[in-house]
Amino acid sequence: MNRQDDLAAEGEPEKEFNPGIAARLPRKTVAGGALIRDEAGRILFLEPTYKPTLDIPGGIAEYDESPYDACCREVKEEIGLDLEIGRLLVVDWVPVLGVWTDALAFVFDGGTLDDHHLSALTPDPTEVRTHHFLTLPEATPNLRPSMTRRLTLALQALTHPTPTYANFGRPTFS
Repeated sequence: MNRQDDLAAEGEPEKEFNPGIAARLPRKTVAGGALIRDEAGRILFLEPTYKPTLDIPGGIAEYDESPYDACCREVKEEIGLDLEIGRLLVVDWVPVLGVWTDALAFVFDGGTLDDHHLSALTPDPTEVRTHHFLTLPEATPNLRPSMTRRLTLALQALTHPTPTYANFGRPTFS
């Protein structure tokens, strides 16, 4: 089935029990990122043009877009590769910080790039200043602490059959 068939199967949308309540409910930002590695196991980090810290490929989901679809779209936009994005590794809740709402950050397995993919990698200059393949310890001085924690969990999840749920990079279940 496709998305339209799934929506049709849900039936008529329920009516608001209190008119206007849906518009007053809180909104969360949702993002999807890809943990992409080279054959040496180093992580692909981007230097965004719009913020001072390193990031992994991915970004914020648009209206009515899933975190997985956002991840796939952003990877293609940011690094020019149409990769087959794999399974979910981490879901991390991020609290309100400054002007930013709280968010759910999904990290998916972006796989390992071979020489063919490496030669085709073309960062979008409007979003990406440059890119690096780094170990997590090498990247840590240029990451927010919560991102270091989240990526540590993502690396660990590569060898576990189930994804990890975290609050601000700290696992909730052991």
